Amino acid sequence: MNMLKSGGLIDKVFQLLKKPTFIQFLKFGVVGGLGFLVDATFTYLGIYAFAMDRIPAGFFAFPFAVTFTWIGNRLYTFRHIDHDPMAKQLSKFAAVCGIGIVFNRGTYSLLVSTIPFIYDYPILGLMAGSIAAMFFNFFASRKLVFK
Repeated sequence: MNMLKSGGLIDKVFQLLKKPTFIQFLKFGVVGGLGFLVDATFTYLGIYAFAMDRIPAGFFAFPFAVTFTWIGNRLYTFRHIDHDPMAKQLSKFAAVCGIGIVFNRGTYSLLVSTIPFIYDYPILGLMAGSIAAMFFNFFASRKLVFK
């Protein structure tokens, strides 16, 4: 079986890359990656500048990351749609992320409280939490916020 032939794996990958939902997901991932940097910055600020424990610092950082990613998704990922007024849309996005926080901060909290290595390097817990929430947040945001 030659995967390079027409209809093979390469063709399927190119077909997937052309799908609007997949392109949106990639853009959402770019914004999320930048949002992760905001999240990590404010988490570490909470830990080292404000002497917060790991879990409260993670919750402290969350609204900064949510606001940043809402702006990025509004201006980049979903820029082609008619948007609700900003306050209404931000409220909807915050509500979606409020559910996504269960996946995100739940994963982070579990890891930093049970694995000493991740306690020492909380950015690893933040990464795991971000990945855990990404799929839910994308599909919920696409369906409920940026429609």
